[in-house]
Amino acid sequence: MTCRRCNHETARKFGTYGKRRVQRYRCRDCGFTFSDSESMRRLGTHYTDPDAAAKALAMVLEGMSIRAASRLTGLHKNTILSLANTAAERATAVLDTLVRDVRVRYIQADEVWGFCGKKQRHVRQGDSPELGDAWMFVGLDAESKLIVSHVIGKRNRETTYRFLVDLRDRLAEDRRFQLTTDGFHFYQRGVEDVFAGQADFAQLVKLYGDFGQFDTAEGRYSPPRIMEVISKIRDGRPDPEHISTSFVERSNLSLRMHLRRFTRLTNAFSKKLDNLKAAVALYVAWYNFCRVHQTLHVTPAMQAGLTDHVWEIRELLLS
Repeated sequence: MTCRRCNHETARKFGTYGKRRVQRYRCRDCGFTFSDSESMRRLGTHYTDPDAAAKALAMVLEGMSIRAASRLTGLHKNTILSLANTAAERATAVLDTLVRDVRVRYIQADEVWGFCGKKQRHVRQGDSPELGDAWMFVGLDAESKLIVSHVIGKRNRETTYRFLVDLRDRLAEDRRFQLTTDGFHFYQRGVEDVFAGQADFAQLVKLYGDFGQFDTAEGRYSPPRIMEVISKIRDGRPDPEHISTSFVERSNLSLRMHLRRFTRLTNAFSKKLDNLKAAVALYVAWYNFCRVHQTLHVTPAMQAGLTDHVWEIRELLLS
């Protein structure tokens, strides 16, 4: 071992200290004592081996609960949660750095419902504003299947504008594109204010029947039937053949299958909004850079030209 003070290779092992049994060294020349604890911290402040951390996070990203991943890996559930938050910070940095100036032709936008702490009907006066409904606004490139932008918040005007501004900042400015959303009314004015006529904008309004909407033995868990689909052109000249939200809705299914916090009728929902945002950011980075799309045979990021290889979760953690 090389001494950190005199740079001579005369340091030898000199016991351990702490609960983690961190190895100590002492230089025979200058007597300087030091440890290799800093070299062990490869994931921020964590001592967990990166391979073990990547394995635990891979389980969580494949739809496994935190406790199940803890039982299989031997890591404490709080350790996995802490690792997920650290990984989410790095995933957010990757998304903010690489998902920029994306050149697209067709963007599909939708909102995914979830909740934090408790469902909206159980929220009482005086509760934290973070509790209740938590919607994920997502913008998907219909061709590369890349999740260009996502925002977590309430389903209101403020979150809609934050999402549209974030989407605008990630797209190439010199290219006109077509945007399709659902019938949420805040999109109509928001797209006009944010994109200022630079997007061909259409809304796809779906009208549902009554089946599955009521608490009956026959239709309690059944989805309602779509009775009619109405296309409304809001701005520009969108191509009618590409007025669709099918790809982003299929992406929403992948989200619910892979991210346990969005699985319905379970106790795996997020108890803290920060943890929900961290989990979604980690999932989006994993979906874009690590998960090979079954139809494209490459990752969405590769299809969009943002990278030239399939990332491993370890690479995402150590980036």
